[in-house]
Amino acid sequence: MADAHPPTDPSTVDVLIVGGGINGAGIARELAGRGRSVLLVEQHDLAQHTSSSSTKLIHGGLRYLEYYEFTLVRKALAERERLLRSAPHIMGPLRFVMPHDPSMRPAWMIRAGLFLYDHLARREWLPDSRTVALHRHEAGAALQPRFTRGFVYSDGFVDDARLVVLCAVDAVAHGASVRTRCACTSATRDADGWTATLAPAGGPAQTVRARVLVNATGPWAAHFLDERVHIPHRRSLRLVRGSHIVVPRLFEHEHAYIFQNPDRRIIFAIPYQQRFTLIGTTDVEHHDGLDRVHATDEEVLYLCQQASRCFRRAVTPADVVWRYAGVRPLLEDEAGNPAAVTRDYRLALNTEGGAPLLNVWGGKITTFRVLAEEAADRIGTRMGWGSSRWSETAFLPGGDLRNLLPRLTRPDEDIEHFDAALASQHPELPAPLRRRWVRSYGARVALLLDQPLGEEVAPNLYEAELRHLHDAEWARSADDVLWRRSKLGLHLTSAERAQVAQWWRDSYGSDTAAH
Repeated sequence: MADAHPPTDPSTVDVLIVGGGINGAGIARELAGRGRSVLLVEQHDLAQHTSSSSTKLIHGGLRYLEYYEFTLVRKALAERERLLRSAPHIMGPLRFVMPHDPSMRPAWMIRAGLFLYDHLARREWLPDSRTVALHRHEAGAALQPRFTRGFVYSDGFVDDARLVVLCAVDAVAHGASVRTRCACTSATRDADGWTATLAPAGGPAQTVRARVLVNATGPWAAHFLDERVHIPHRRSLRLVRGSHIVVPRLFEHEHAYIFQNPDRRIIFAIPYQQRFTLIGTTDVEHHDGLDRVHATDEEVLYLCQQASRCFRRAVTPADVVWRYAGVRPLLEDEAGNPAAVTRDYRLALNTEGGAPLLNVWGGKITTFRVLAEEAADRIGTRMGWGSSRWSETAFLPGGDLRNLLPRLTRPDEDIEHFDAALASQHPELPAPLRRRWVRSYGARVALLLDQPLGEEVAPNLYEAELRHLHDAEWARSADDVLWRRSKLGLHLTSAERAQVAQWWRDSYGSDTAAH
């Protein structure tokens, strides 16, 4: 772009972004697309923490209406179809069934909430909500017989970790640099910029100059200000742990469920990875360290009990094949109930004493793009760079199928048509591998097809893909591949996962970062 001025010194950039979750990756993408020189650093793997530990939803947040979060819900609903169009390979529409329990909320209240949900923002192709008789609906068979009536509405699903990686890939495609396993250990500012010390894993410390610093460290945001840049702040975060469990599939249809609990919370039960059901989430105050966050036995039991209240088939801790947890950095708003704490975000631009510092507080996956757009606007206005907005109609890497299909219809139909076309063009690809590649890489599957598959390291996991993930997507361990770049860890045995780890050590000399 015309206002871009790439630095002659590679150790000098316009913007240094610290934090490789969805907000940091989204801001890097937005700014790089506006022609700015950007360096993103992440102390661990991309999306290793909160951004890979979500409920995997693109949604407005139906339950937030009960807390009068109309602005947040409208903002998220406005993004919903926009995001689904941008990346149909890693996102898609999902219909949710809410069984009605009269002891929880009256039917009129739910209908009023769903009417708002349908109309707070424009929809082009996601269907309206409706009331259903559960004994005549396919979702009713899995539920306890006391549920006779329910409500169905639309939202979407997302592969959260791949969303972060694809934002980083797109940022690099627009000229940004991304360094993982590289901590920012200190940063000091003067009138013209920031001098930051970076500590890459296994390498010597490095110094970089940046005109603007962005603190997108999520749950670490306050710690980063206190310990790394030593700047006082008035904003505080409330750290709330959300835990999830994965169990063998509890129903055969493709609807998801939203259940009302006696404690006034809700949980979701979502079709997941073909063979499983994902159940979550909890809302528990988190007071422990941030590097080792886990779902406690008490949280697992809670989720099992709440699911068992609603499904015909009881869910027990023995059924759980995987558990995970993430800490949400929520804005402190003095709400007594963690579930009631706002999921909105705040952007705070600090220019006291020198160069700009943008602090990102809070946020949720569905609003990552508008957050990034607003962040870039705030920085651009302060620096005199202008706005140059571009991402509203842009595709994420792999999402643009326009040159691969005769015509586009709906995003969910387009990705199925692309899968069928790929099956015809490459009958040699095993169907499970082809489907997974389509859902992971979209149009970028060509990058894998352009090279020999190589050895099959584990079922439907070939050397070509492992090398691609290392070379093009920052994977530096078997865990990066099995639990973030894909969810193959769920489908492989412990022996097969060990084979992947051994291949990684043999190929790259190490297998860093534990799951």
